[in-house]
Amino acid sequence: MVKMTDSVVLPLAKAPTQVTEADEENFKPLTREEAQKLREASPSLSPWWVVVGQLVAGVLVACVAWALTGRQNVAWSAFYGALAVVIPAALFVRGLTSKVSSMNAGAAVLGFFLWEMVKIGLTIAMLFAAPRLIEDLSWPAMLAGLIVAMKVYWGVLWFKPKRPGVHPT
Repeated sequence: MVKMTDSVVLPLAKAPTQVTEADEENFKPLTREEAQKLREASPSLSPWWVVVGQLVAGVLVACVAWALTGRQNVAWSAFYGALAVVIPAALFVRGLTSKVSSMNAGAAVLGFFLWEMVKIGLTIAMLFAAPRLIEDLSWPAMLAGLIVAMKVYWGVLWFKPKRPGVHPT
């Protein structure tokens, strides 16, 4: 169904459809081989790649800050901003990949929320400690390092490593 508005045709939103018996009849579970082939075509990404990417981005931002300003304190400020993301993220990944978090679904969910709170708390603590740890702190440089490191998730997903010899079909 469409609605006419000043000679422009706009589709109307449809109500969510219910799963019908016909849909259930058309559902075909994957065989073991099909599931393996699907996993090989779309390999999962280790969360450690994200942490490494954040660290590399932090080093690059610090180098760019130093090159643009010629001031060492600006480079340290930018690198510290990135570290305020990298260190808590590494702790978060370590906590999530522990054996306790993989015991069952309930432990995994509880572990996720616990480690996320630890990550946020540590990031805030590091930001509060920055003026005491970095001499002549440059807040804009520190925030630039922090933001760039936080946005690395998208870049890591885009440039994720491919498994050699695997070609999606």
